[in-house]
Amino acid sequence: MPNLPTLMLVRHGETEWSRTHRHTGRTDLPLEPAGEQEARATARPLASLKPALVLSSPLLRARETASLAGFGPEAGIDLQLDADLMEWDYGDYEGRTTASIHAERPGWLLFRDGCPNGEDATQVGARADRVVARARSVDADVLLFSHGHFCRVLAARWLGLPADHGRYLSLSTAAISVLGYEHSRDEPTILRWNDEHHLTAGSA
Repeated sequence: MPNLPTLMLVRHGETEWSRTHRHTGRTDLPLEPAGEQEARATARPLASLKPALVLSSPLLRARETASLAGFGPEAGIDLQLDADLMEWDYGDYEGRTTASIHAERPGWLLFRDGCPNGEDATQVGARADRVVARARSVDADVLLFSHGHFCRVLAARWLGLPADHGRYLSLSTAAISVLGYEHSRDEPTILRWNDEHHLTAGSA
């Protein structure tokens, strides 16, 4: 079997708003101390990687995660910032919890309904498609640091599924996921998803 390239996704560590389940799109929050610890914990499982391309969302929480994982400029890594990797633009729902949104809009679903004055799944999917095309053009292993909802859409589009199918893929802070292929480049697959083992290994 040929040695096929992979696309590894790392969601940023915990922030104040991720901890309190508030939609965090373009608000540029730093990691909390717990999130910094999570980001450092990703360094061990990523240590053996030699990706041909390392990408990050330009938002602070993703860049901090990349740096604490050992893939920032201070480690001599050419960390390239890509605005397409930014989180879903939640528009009027920025900073709000799902419960508070449901209080005024019962039954609202992000992946189905999108956000007023923000993005819908199709728009996020268009950004994800550009990231997929960029990763596949390298034809080598790629590592990226990004955000929860965006990575879920990205995985759906990697598989050729509609962007809103990302709703089926839950993703935790500082989790590691790997997209790749089964037998050939015509068979994209999810090799690993929402791996959190590194976050508990140190406490065992």
